[in-house]
Amino acid sequence: MIKFFLLITSFLISYFISRNQIELSDFHNSISTDSIVTLRIAVVGDLMCHSPQYNYAKVAKDSFDFNPVYRFIKPYLEQADFTFGNLETVIGNKGSIYSGYPRFKSPTEYVSALSQNGFDFVCFANNHTLDQGESGVLSTIEILKQNNIGYTGAFVSQSDRDSVRIFKLNEIKTAILAYSYGTNASSIPKGKNYLINLINLELIQKDILKARESGAEIVLVNYHFGNEYQRLPSEYQKEVVKKTIALGADIITASHPHVIQPAEFFKTHNAKLDTGIVAYSLGNFISNQINRFTDAGVILYLNLEKNLNSNQIKISSVEYIPTWVFKGRTERGNEYLTLPINDETFYQELPFLTEIDKAKIKQAKSDTDEIITYYIQNIKLYRH
Repeated sequence: MIKFFLLITSFLISYFISRNQIELSDFHNSISTDSIVTLRIAVVGDLMCHSPQYNYAKVAKDSFDFNPVYRFIKPYLEQADFTFGNLETVIGNKGSIYSGYPRFKSPTEYVSALSQNGFDFVCFANNHTLDQGESGVLSTIEILKQNNIGYTGAFVSQSDRDSVRIFKLNEIKTAILAYSYGTNASSIPKGKNYLINLINLELIQKDILKARESGAEIVLVNYHFGNEYQRLPSEYQKEVVKKTIALGADIITASHPHVIQPAEFFKTHNAKLDTGIVAYSLGNFISNQINRFTDAGVILYLNLEKNLNSNQIKISSVEYIPTWVFKGRTERGNEYLTLPINDETFYQELPFLTEIDKAKIKQAKSDTDEIITYYIQNIKLYRH
């Protein structure tokens, strides 16, 4: 994982911070090879922590180790210049009473494991952000800061909320914005709407404009929306995406359905970038939802190139690694593992997998290959 640094925007941020069949090649300009810089962004879906997960991770009283979850997938997270996902749990301080669904509160070690296994940033706007009220938002953000993980979508103050997250990496300035459809039954405290970004097109328009004014060349919007367990986007998702593109977004990623939904390319309104991409749902990266479809996720690699002479940017390629969540007994004891399943020879050699497990993995990969390319074919399986 190559370290990144932030561009100072309007406020100083003190931590790391319909159905168009458009092909990438339709818009690629010829670019001289002597002036090219590249940026590789890795995006995953829901990072969840149900109670069985923290029970498996417990090593002593109020002490947990979530690092084993990532022991096979870590190299794929670290090879990107910038890696992020949707943090769908509140993080409690030491000594907290932890809880799973429906009101999540997870140990601090959950975040430290993210930091130690390749994650740079999280989007924290989802229907569980306010599971523990304002105090849960504040504790989560404080623990993210302590672990040098940037965040957006939920904030500690209005000034924090108004600070657009822009990072400059490999000479490409990228802004990340995040919004949720709602907060379940949790209400936002009066006068504290800054605690979470909800999907509001007027607000999103202002945020995109501020990002552009602050120098963002690429604006990435992450949504938490859609219908749970549905493998195709709803009309609401499509309509929100259509309007978000019109407002100037270049890349749109999303979560909430807990299953993978398709991706597709679109023509942007950005003079520097002709082709954008939307991934309607990236599924579960880690959770206790281990039935068919919900046990699968992806790492989506967005490979960007910039010509330093013309300042033109393109998405040179999009790749994916299908993943599958294992829950069971290994040589180390009871474990949850997020496994890369792009290479059959890899998982066939894992001694703890049963024939039933291997059949589920084969099914998960087939399901993922089918749905991620449902609208477009030139998203490639990562094979290295």
